[in-house]
Amino acid sequence: MGDIEHNPTLAQAAEAFLSKLPPEEWGRTQGEILKFVRWLGSSRQVSDVSPVDVASYGEQIVPSAAKPVKSFLAYVHKQGFSSISLSPHLKPKRTTARTVATWQLSQAQVELTAQGYAKLEKELADLKSQRSRVIEDIQKAAADKDFRENAPLAAAREQKSHVEGRIKEIQAVLNQAKIIAEGQDTSRAKFGDTVVLHDLSSGAEFHYTLVDPREANPAKGRLSVASPLGKAILDKEKGQTVEVAAPAGTFSCRIESITALSREERGSRQ
Repeated sequence: MGDIEHNPTLAQAAEAFLSKLPPEEWGRTQGEILKFVRWLGSSRQVSDVSPVDVASYGEQIVPSAAKPVKSFLAYVHKQGFSSISLSPHLKPKRTTARTVATWQLSQAQVELTAQGYAKLEKELADLKSQRSRVIEDIQKAAADKDFRENAPLAAAREQKSHVEGRIKEIQAVLNQAKIIAEGQDTSRAKFGDTVVLHDLSSGAEFHYTLVDPREANPAKGRLSVASPLGKAILDKEKGQTVEVAAPAGTFSCRIESITALSREERGSRQ
């Protein structure tokens, strides 16, 4: 593809990065890069991504998934899309027997907000539609009998593999998901609550809703309860000050308010 603008979105930067890879490297690299882009927000500009964002993502993945993302982060820095070298801030959890057991348990105990459940349902429908288009692409590319250097066919097959994997992932989550009910007690921050934080150093205020890692999107105020900040806030009371150690440095913030999930956001499984 041609040159992209100097301040691209994550989706544009990912497309540029992947286009420079040889077909044999697309497979897992493409899948992990697209997961990273989706998690942060595909329309978000690369220059807006912070070390805290990257560190939070690292909390969600295992070491084997980090290498492709680190390569992508090194690429965006080298291209000047980000003034910060972000790759050192991606530090996934070490894979131990206990980590794997905890991860497996979390897969079986999925809690989602009604909004998050609906979002996954929409993504699933979109992916199924996309799968149909990819199958058509494979059929068209396969019409070229020279399979030795059939890059379009290889790309379509890799894309189908990624789409199929994501479909299975979402279906598993939806099958196991429990939609959280409206909460009454707002004395302590809990899953599904929205909290207002006051940064004691800058004076800035931030609004975050505490959600499952699968719903997390810090750019949109949806904070994973597994992230360092999410863990620090969980079960704390209004007025308490929490300290969070992040790659960008330790910062302190005070919990200004806690709001329970509204009745409008409440949902039930169909």
